[in-house]
Amino acid sequence: MSDQIRLKKGLDLPISGAALAEVTARVTPDLVAVKPTDFRGMVPRLLVKEGDSVMAGTPLFADKKNPGMVFCSPVSGTVDAVVRGDKRKLLAVRIKADGRGEAVRFDVPKIASLDKEGMTELLLRSGLWPCLKQRPFGTVADPAAAPKAIFISGMNTAPLGPDPEFALKDDFAALQAGVDALGKLTRGGVHLSLAARSFAGGELHKLTGVVFHQFEGPHPAGNVGVQINHISPINKGEVVWTVDLHLVAVIGRFFLKGVYDTRRIITVAGPAAVKPSYVEVPAGVCMSSLASYFEQGNVRVVSGDVLSGEAVGRDGFLGFYHNQVSVLQEGDYYEMFGWINPFRSKKFSVSRAYPAFLRRKKYDMDTNENGGERPFLMNDVYNKVLPMDIYPLYLFKACLAGDPDKMEQLGIYEVIEEDVALCEYVCPSKVEIQNIIRGGIELMMKEM
Repeated sequence: MSDQIRLKKGLDLPISGAALAEVTARVTPDLVAVKPTDFRGMVPRLLVKEGDSVMAGTPLFADKKNPGMVFCSPVSGTVDAVVRGDKRKLLAVRIKADGRGEAVRFDVPKIASLDKEGMTELLLRSGLWPCLKQRPFGTVADPAAAPKAIFISGMNTAPLGPDPEFALKDDFAALQAGVDALGKLTRGGVHLSLAARSFAGGELHKLTGVVFHQFEGPHPAGNVGVQINHISPINKGEVVWTVDLHLVAVIGRFFLKGVYDTRRIITVAGPAAVKPSYVEVPAGVCMSSLASYFEQGNVRVVSGDVLSGEAVGRDGFLGFYHNQVSVLQEGDYYEMFGWINPFRSKKFSVSRAYPAFLRRKKYDMDTNENGGERPFLMNDVYNKVLPMDIYPLYLFKACLAGDPDKMEQLGIYEVIEEDVALCEYVCPSKVEIQNIIRGGIELMMKEM
C-alpha cells in the first residue's frame, strides 16, 4: 500500500518544444567525455594518459579520498585528451570512440549472495558507485556511511523532461535488478515515488522490494529532494542516498550482463530543437553528435533541464546524471519599453502581468532575463513555488551571510541547487539563487 501526497505549491513552465513519444535515433558517438566536475565531493586522481586504449568500464580516474572509488569510460576507444583548467584542475577526460563497443567483463555474483560489504565493494570496483548521491549536500555517496534509506524519483516534472515510463519501458528487468541491488545497502528500505495520475497505468508500480509513494502536483514535485522532505525529512547527523531512475537501470544491467553500460534514452527538446524527440546515447556524449537536432543560429545547448541544467554549447558533453538536452534561442536582444509594454502576448508571466495568461498556450521561451540584477528584497514569491517545510528567503540570506548555524537551522541539509531552481526563475530581483545555495553548501562542507 502506498501513501499519496498532494502538493499545491510549484509551477509547470508552459515551454514549447516537448519531445514526441518516439525514439528517432540510437547514437554511436565519435567523442565522449567523463567530467570530474559532475561528481561533487570528490578529488580526482588520473589513471590514464593521452593515447591509452580503453574499453567501456576501464577506470579513467579515482577519488583521492576513497582510492577504491573509480570513474570509468562509457565507451571503448582511445584517450583523446586530458582537459585541465586553472592550477591543473582536471576538468574532463575525452575518449575518441572506436565504435566497436568492447567492454570490460566482470564476474558478477548473484545479488542474493551479497551482503552490504560485498555489494559496496563490487559497485566501487565496477565504477557504478558514483550513481549513488548523498543528502545532505548532493555529493557522491560515502561508502562508509550508513544511510537511513535510499530514495528514487520515478516521476519527472522538470520542463521538457523525459517520461520515465516511456524512456525505460524496455528496462523493467534491469530496474528490478537495480532495486534488488540497492536494497542490500540499507536497512531503511528503497523508496520509490511515482506520479499519482499514472501510478496504476504503468509498469513501474509492479517493481518489488520497494516502498511506494504517490505524488501529485506541479514541478518540483518530481524532485527527489522535495519527496524526501515530505516522506522522511533529513535531520542533523542523518544521511540518505538517492539514485536517478535511469541509473538504477544502469546498475541493474551490470548484474544482468556483467558490463558497464551507461546508455540511456534522453530527450532532445526545446523551442530551438528540430523535431524534438527521444534519442538513445551513452553517458558523456558530445553534443556535436546531436547537432542535427539543433536549429542553426545563436542557440543555447543545455545538458539537463532549462531550470537547473548546465549550458555546455554545441561542442560540450552530456552530464553523467543528466537524461535530457534542452535547446533555446539566446535572448541577446533589447526590447523597447520592456515590462511596461502591456501587449506582450508572446511572453509568459508568473505574476500574470500580461494578458497571455487568459489562454493556455506554450511559449517559445529564450534565455533573455528581461532585466538585470536588483537589490534582494523581502517577499513571498519563493514560498509559492517551493513545496518544502523550510523558510527559503531566510535560508538564502543565511547563505549570503555565511552563517553555518543559521543555515543548519533553516534547512540547508534538505536542499541542493535543483530544489531552488524555480525560486531563481520567479525571483523579481534576478538573483542567482542556485549559486547562493551552492556557496552555502560548500561552506557547510568545509565546516564539517
